[in-house]
Amino acid sequence: MQSLLILGRQPELGLAELESLYGPGEVRAAGSQAALVDVDPCLLTFNRLGGSQKFCKVLTTLDDTDWSKIEKFLLGAAPAHAQSMPDGKMHLGLSAYDFKETTQRIQATALKLKKAIRSADPNRSVRVVPNKESALNTAQVIHNNLTTPNGWELVFIKDGQQTIVAQTVKVQDIAAYGARDQGRPARDSRVGMLPPKLAQIIINLAAGPLPESAQQNICDIPAGDPIPPTILNQTVLDPFCGTGVLLQEALLMGYAAYGTDIEKRMIDYSRRNLDWLTDKYQLTDSSVQLEQGDATNHTWSPAPNLVAAEGYLGKPFTTAPPRDVLAQTMNECNVIIRKTLQNLAKQLPSGTRLCLAVPAWHMGSKIMHLPLIDHLPELGYNTVDFEATKGLHLTYHRPDQIVARELLVIIRK
Repeated sequence: MQSLLILGRQPELGLAELESLYGPGEVRAAGSQAALVDVDPCLLTFNRLGGSQKFCKVLTTLDDTDWSKIEKFLLGAAPAHAQSMPDGKMHLGLSAYDFKETTQRIQATALKLKKAIRSADPNRSVRVVPNKESALNTAQVIHNNLTTPNGWELVFIKDGQQTIVAQTVKVQDIAAYGARDQGRPARDSRVGMLPPKLAQIIINLAAGPLPESAQQNICDIPAGDPIPPTILNQTVLDPFCGTGVLLQEALLMGYAAYGTDIEKRMIDYSRRNLDWLTDKYQLTDSSVQLEQGDATNHTWSPAPNLVAAEGYLGKPFTTAPPRDVLAQTMNECNVIIRKTLQNLAKQLPSGTRLCLAVPAWHMGSKIMHLPLIDHLPELGYNTVDFEATKGLHLTYHRPDQIVARELLVIIRK
């Protein structure tokens, strides 16, 4: 059964995340902002996906992309669907991706749809959610109750010469992300602020496909509930754990958490934050191991099943640095990450996957990468390539940022 996922601000990250978990044969891009995933919907544990904003049920596919014809189809089909919804006020919203229609045109279609629904059922009250852009954002969907029984967000994806029509079922819980990010008792802006969504993406890129032994058990868990660690039975190592953001997401995703950091203060912060998290979410079966240690020479025992981390990113430049300053920073970062990878290579079994967020620098129209990226085989690793992203560098960045996070997905040879 195909499901449609609306991807985040950087769609290539969401595509790679989905392909990592479900395989290239089950995932394909649909337009520039969405993905079709052909797996049992129960395996799409949406609250564990950092790179997808909306989870949608595919209703139909039209062999046309002309908006007038799409509108005509809607006016004929929608009233009957509305009659199957519970009594009460209906909330209606439209989101169009990759179409050139203006927001005014999309809004006009929604108003026509409202009129058609009211005409078929005069007792039905319908409220149309106004479009600020061609697609409604996550907050609009939540605040306007569009995923409730009386809500209906229709999603249209221009997919080549076809249009996918879908209905939004779930959206990212932005309040929960905010609570985990802002509610942690120990925070330190000096060590960077890894967004929880990005932490989830990093973990999923490191994890690879879900173990077959766990798939049925995952389907038996009520939607939205945390996955008990006994189902996955895997440990995530973060050798640069900082305040524990990545480890907290690992616990919520059903992994045991193993974190080390060169600073004792960071270990103390991680412990406070993970204690807070396990209490807040009642993670009674969670497993946490924290140690102070330098990632370039520490010995981890037992060996983890996967490694997911944000490495040393260097100085947080707010403007383009002089060439010599950038060269020095690049060298510092390159040495630390290279020595860490060499140390891990001596301890990790063959086939262990890793995802490391390392720095890349946006210098005008050019992106500067760590030199070690061209020498990963010499360090004992092969790169994991994703068909959906066609060999693109996976980078997480905001438009005005100098220092981006490049996600290296590699596997121990």
